[in-house]
Amino acid sequence: MKLTIFGASGRTGTHLVRQALERGHQVTAVVRDPARLDVPAHERLHVVTADVMDPAAITTAVGEADAVVSALGHRDTGPTTVCQDGARSIIEAMAKTGARRFLMVSAAGMVTDPGDGPLTRYVAKPILQRLLRHGFADMGRAEEAVRGSDLDWTIVRPPRLIDKKGTGRYRTGIDRSVRGGVQISRADLATGILTLISEDSSVRRHVWIAD
Repeated sequence: MKLTIFGASGRTGTHLVRQALERGHQVTAVVRDPARLDVPAHERLHVVTADVMDPAAITTAVGEADAVVSALGHRDTGPTTVCQDGARSIIEAMAKTGARRFLMVSAAGMVTDPGDGPLTRYVAKPILQRLLRHGFADMGRAEEAVRGSDLDWTIVRPPRLIDKKGTGRYRTGIDRSVRGGVQISRADLATGILTLISEDSSVRRHVWIAD
């Protein structure tokens, strides 16, 4: 399978690229700075230096992809439009080329869901939503853009991401949060996303994923 990965030099994106290559996929990693991509050269890895915010600059990168994955995000807590602008640009580029399958990493913390336990619903998430209100607002608008497209999309909503060795074990909820799912390793998140690509049941759905 031919995969195009945005945010490939980030912590989640790096796992996606590495695991995709391990699974035998052909990978196009789109980055702003190739020096930040912590993945060894590989015969099935093509690194593209481009600005994701420019649809014209990324059209070629998505043109032949069987699936496109966005792991774009931001690390600070101030106002931002990174996710929404990136999502809109990718959607526009995919529309021009006819590419269909799109998976975007979002965040479970911004959504209060019936599957949440009382502590999560009334204590943890309200605090998190205040602290990360700018980032969540940006991600929410990115989700709106994706849902408004005619792509075969999947929005993946993980909880707190941690950097530890993957176990290959995780739980998912389709259009519903994972009860007690407060964290997941970036490695396991990447494993889950790569599995979801070929699962028709996840198309045009929100998938919560957690340990």
